[in-house]
Amino acid sequence: MRIPILILQVAILAASVAVVTCQVWSFPYPSPFAHPFLTPKERWPEDQIKGWVESGVFEPAFVQYFQRDPERTIPPGNNLVAPADGVVKGIVETPEKKYYIVGLSFWDVHVVRTPVEGVVKSVDEEGEVVFRDKSETEGLAFLKEKASPVQKTVTIQTDAGEEYKVRLITSWWASRLKVSARIGQRVGKGDRIGRILLGSSVVIDAPPSEAFLTKVGERVVAGETIICQK
Repeated sequence: MRIPILILQVAILAASVAVVTCQVWSFPYPSPFAHPFLTPKERWPEDQIKGWVESGVFEPAFVQYFQRDPERTIPPGNNLVAPADGVVKGIVETPEKKYYIVGLSFWDVHVVRTPVEGVVKSVDEEGEVVFRDKSETEGLAFLKEKASPVQKTVTIQTDAGEEYKVRLITSWWASRLKVSARIGQRVGKGDRIGRILLGSSVVIDAPPSEAFLTKVGERVVAGETIICQK
């Protein structure tokens, strides 16, 4: 009887040593042993993710989580849907355009979807060579607080002749953008058109007459949240 008890005690001691060693190795961030009991934001703190960005080496579990691409139920009707998961950071009006700004965190789904049905008229890219410093972006509401912003813009024309731009924006520091939409392609409302591979914002340039339903600070879901009723 004593031998099984001794084996059990040794096993418990070995497991305890493994847990403590893993925690010391992971410090100051959570140990992988604690991950199942934590929310994604607690599991992978912002400072830890930023360190991965700088080194280019990411924890495989975070990469798997970040690359998730869930299906969405697109609402019927004549409306606009959110282009990305995140929080509405601003709705800025100018005489020519209305900008709808969604901010994405490291823990949001980063698949970008089109808010309307239509035909892709252009896919444009701008980057550090275009915007060299903040003085060149002061008048652009959707680029506030972004040094050396990088963006790809997908322009979509609806059957009614209205034009919408979907801007995938990040900073040069984390410039990882992919656009899957192609010029001349017909896209349905809520279709996938690209992905931001880390952080930042998605912006809709809409006609100034659009009356957005969601408010600043509200959370929206790409392809599902109705943000404007036509």
